[in-house]
Amino acid sequence: MDRSTFAGHALTVIGSLPEDLRGRLHNLQVVVEDWPSKAQLREAGVDGEDTLYGLYDGQPLTERGADYGLILPDRITLFRGPHLEAADDVAGLLAELRRTVLHELAHHFGIDDDRLQALGAY
Repeated sequence: MDRSTFAGHALTVIGSLPEDLRGRLHNLQVVVEDWPSKAQLREAGVDGEDTLYGLYDGQPLTERGADYGLILPDRITLFRGPHLEAADDVAGLLAELRRTVLHELAHHFGIDDDRLQALGAY
């Protein structure tokens, strides 16, 4: 699947999120890359047995103060290769994309991996 089609599926997933959630996405961009770099894997603490599907880079909403402004957008990167390897069909891809988008949005809202595990998010 080419990058454009994959990005279209990602937009479908984001568009399907509840409107009140989408309305709280401020100064955030979503980008598609083919694979995570070695530096991204290292930074995320991913070793050879794990896979990195997405990555949040930015300042969570919970850490933004009154002086927040004139800042480059936060970024959620979705990695096409790992998603395509994990999905057997388009429905599986959409399910995995949704899981990844929600996980990375949780980071945007200030929820870390430990809290996500405590909540039973995965």
